Amino acid sequence: MKVFNKVKQTCDQTAEHIKTQAQRSERLIKEEFEKLHQFLREEEEARIAALREEEEQKSQLMKKKIEELIRQISSLSDIIRATEEELRAEDVSFLQNYKATIERAQVTLPDPQLVSGALVDVAKHLGNLPFRVWEKMQKIVKYTPVILDPNTAYPRYILSDDLTSVRHSEEPQQLPDNPERFDYNRFVLGSEGFTSGTHSWDVEVGDSSVWSVGVKGGSAKRKGRIIGVGWRIVHFKDKYIATPPSGTVSVLTVRQKLKRIRVQLDWNRGELSFSDPDNNTHLHTFTHTFTDTLFPYLLNDSFNLPLKILPVKVSIQT
Repeated sequence: MKVFNKVKQTCDQTAEHIKTQAQRSERLIKEEFEKLHQFLREEEEARIAALREEEEQKSQLMKKKIEELIRQISSLSDIIRATEEELRAEDVSFLQNYKATIERAQVTLPDPQLVSGALVDVAKHLGNLPFRVWEKMQKIVKYTPVILDPNTAYPRYILSDDLTSVRHSEEPQQLPDNPERFDYNRFVLGSEGFTSGTHSWDVEVGDSSVWSVGVKGGSAKRKGRIIGVGWRIVHFKDKYIATPPSGTVSVLTVRQKLKRIRVQLDWNRGELSFSDPDNNTHLHTFTHTFTDTLFPYLLNDSFNLPLKILPVKVSIQT
């Protein structure tokens, strides 16, 4: 009965937490879409403004051209009218003014030319418009190769809204003891596990004094104290240690304090490498024949100093 009541209590807590998760997620989704909507509104306004500016410039150019043609037509009309009047004059008067009439009738104006490129460059404004907007959207959109899973986070861990950083809080949160969550070890896992291929991500450790970065097998237990937590680099008491789940622990020689760690996993070749991306220095490589699903994992034992998965630059190729 005690066991059943305890499980029911956890289920009740889980049901409430589901509502909280859904409400919070809905709010954050709306906030993210509002950012996208705002970007699209501003981009729409900018492109319409550019179109209207071109319309104004080319309308003014055409207006000047029309005014010039009106002046030339008016001048020609005056010449034609004067010439016709002289042609209708008496023979003697016509002969007396013949030379002046001939000179007046010699029009020196060049033939009028149509203006090249006078029309609005519609192709520039409409061509591949959704793609061009999407391409420009790279400035506000970030891609992070690893997203943390809040359902696995140790109860004292607080994740950022975008699920890319974790900090250690002094007070535990009221969270359900779901099977995925670590309740003793201070871990949080990535939301996606790897069973093949190559993967890379950078972790900003900053000024955190006690941290661990690496990967952990998905089939390992989550409850109670866990020994042999995966392949990782640990920073503790100003030392950097490479620790596998079992076997030899290696103390690393690091010349300057690490601010970022790059993790590179080649699951098929059985290699997990760590390096310092700031000076392109190799730190350690584990070799192992992987058979389990591997999840990125973080440990942060410094209060209020976050560990953060860094975004990568996104490029669009056509």
